[in-house]
Order: sequence, then structure tokens, then C-alpha cells
Amino acid sequence: MKPPICPCQTHRSTAKSCAVSTGNMEKMLEAYAGKSLKTNRELQEEDQFRREKFLKTNQFYFREKAGADSLAFQWIEELLSSKKYGYSLLMREYGKDALQAEEIFRHTGRALIKLEEMETSGEELPLAVFAAELSDNPHYFDRGTAAGLLLVHAICFREKRGLPENTHEWRELLEDVGIVPDNISSQVHVCGLRLKKGESWHPAYEAFYENGEPCVVTMENLKDITEAKAIDNQVYVVENEMVFSYLTSSEKKKACTILCTSGQLRSAAVKLLDFLVKSGASVYYSGDTDPDGLGIADRLWQKFQASVHIWRMGPEDYEKSLSGEAVGRFGLAKLEQLKHPVLRETAEYIRREKKAGYQENLLEELAKDIQK
Repeated sequence: MKPPICPCQTHRSTAKSCAVSTGNMEKMLEAYAGKSLKTNRELQEEDQFRREKFLKTNQFYFREKAGADSLAFQWIEELLSSKKYGYSLLMREYGKDALQAEEIFRHTGRALIKLEEMETSGEELPLAVFAAELSDNPHYFDRGTAAGLLLVHAICFREKRGLPENTHEWRELLEDVGIVPDNISSQVHVCGLRLKKGESWHPAYEAFYENGEPCVVTMENLKDITEAKAIDNQVYVVENEMVFSYLTSSEKKKACTILCTSGQLRSAAVKLLDFLVKSGASVYYSGDTDPDGLGIADRLWQKFQASVHIWRMGPEDYEKSLSGEAVGRFGLAKLEQLKHPVLRETAEYIRREKKAGYQENLLEELAKDIQK
């Protein structure tokens, strides 16, 4: 029996005794394929090397530009050592487009340098102006963009704090370092509220107050406000605009202070409630008895504690407000985070019924509470 033909195809021999080495065979295959053949491990090591080189090149850039003591240099050092504060985000962008990732990286590093300058001078800048100054694009660092997300990570490194979990925390983070976000879209509807600017009550809001008419207050309006005052030191806060409209129109015979958050608590609502709580007001909050509504109420209570009273969100109110809207498993999972005892009790009913309750079904009860 003849020995098998060797893989080199030049003579009969066993593969083991063939004079053509493994290395030569790889070269032949590479020549045939027209490219280098490498193992997955080799490819991963090369990719990791390129990524680290990308980080180190930019670290050198900022060392030359601002020095080794700069926040930008130290931030990149942290990215290299701990793989935190935006590392995964940056690597994801690098995988999509290396040049684009470098642009985002350098603009964010320059942003940290700018923040150092602003801290020294005490300067504050609107987010759009801050972004345009660094990138010529006023929307470059908008929330949700890759650059905006990386900037948040970099600021969290600077402040040594965790990532913001919602819009209000994001806004607070930026404001803490002198960046002022958009102050118009964050708003709250109010009725029966007095606002003081400096040492005097604001004349525009005094007119709405005297006439018992509702109005809108934005974060921009609150910029120079020094005090807020509620009628009888009581504030009724509702989640839904229709409920707010009903209560403000039906309660004109009784003067009271009512706020509408329109769902999740925006920064304007939180800032205004902070003023009111500091003035000694009691806050009565009523929202939908569904996972999101209970979550809003719980976070508000956790923030202001004894000053906040949960209003018409107990188990009996849930049964009265019950709708046919189903609550899915993701919604049910949110109920696990609740801390307030009444809300936790209501959550048990929601788990059982798997239906949402809406405060529109409690209009008369809410109105009677205010009348009392």
C-alpha cells in the first residue's frame, strides 16, 4: 500500500515526515487566500492593542495640550486602568468609526478643560453655548447623543459620582459644574401660587394668583426666584393635566394651591417643590395607581420625606380607579423598588389584578378632599 500524498502535493510521504513545515503551509494558504490567516485570539489581541493605542495617543495629546495634572489626562488614565467612566461607550463608537470616535473623545476632553476654566472664573454657560464653543454645533452634547453621553461619564469622573438615572439628575449634574441645560421645556402648571423675586413678589405671577387662574412656570422663570408660597401652606400635586384642569375650574370657590407635573417630575417641578417645602408647606401628591405612577410618588416621598403625603393612592382608591389597562411583567417588576408602606400595599393589589388605576376615575373624591 502506497503512503498517502502529503498535503504539499510534491511527493508521497506522511504528513509528519513532510519537509514542508507548518509555517510554510500557512504561507502557501495565505498566498492562496491573498491575506494573512490569524487565530481569533491573535485578532482579539491586535484589536485590543489598537484600542489601547487609541487611548494612549489621545492621552499624550492632552498631556501636551493641558498637562498631566489636567482632568482630561487623568480621565483617560482612569479609562485605561479601570475601564470605567465611558470606556465601553467610547469603544463602541471606536468600533463603528475610529475617526468619529476620536473627534468625540477630543471634544469631551476639551470640555473637561473648559470646565476647569469655568470653575476658576465662576462662569456659567448654557449647554448650547458650551457645545457650540467647543464643536461649532450647539446640539453636540445634547442628552442622548454619543458625545452627550460621554460628557456625562467624564463629568461623573470629575465629580466622583454615579451616572444620573433620570432627566432631573442629569440636569442637576450639569448645573453642578456650571452648565445650564435648556430651561424652557422643563415646566410645571400651577394655580394659587406666589413667587418671590428678590425681595418682592413677582408681579406677573401675582396677577395669576389674584385672579385664581392657572399658569405655566418654566425653569427659566425660576432662575431668579427666591421664595414660593402656597395658600394655607398646603400644596395639592396631581400627575394628569385633565385632573388639574378639572380641579382648578371646580375649586375657584375655595382658594388653594394646585400643581400639575404632567407625568414624571421634571426639574421645574422638583425645584418649585423644594422652595415650597423649605417654606414649611405640606405636599399632597396624587397620581395614577400604576407602576409608573406609584414610582413617581415614591421618589417624591423619598426626596422630601415627612413633607409629602400620599393622596388617594391607597388600595381602596386603586379599586375605585381601576381600568381595563393591563400591566405587563416589566411594569410589575418596577413595583419591587417601592419604599412607602401605603404604596407597597397598593402594589400588592396591582400584582393581583394586573390592571392599572387612573386618577381621572377619582375626580369627585379629589375635589371633595380639597373642599374639606
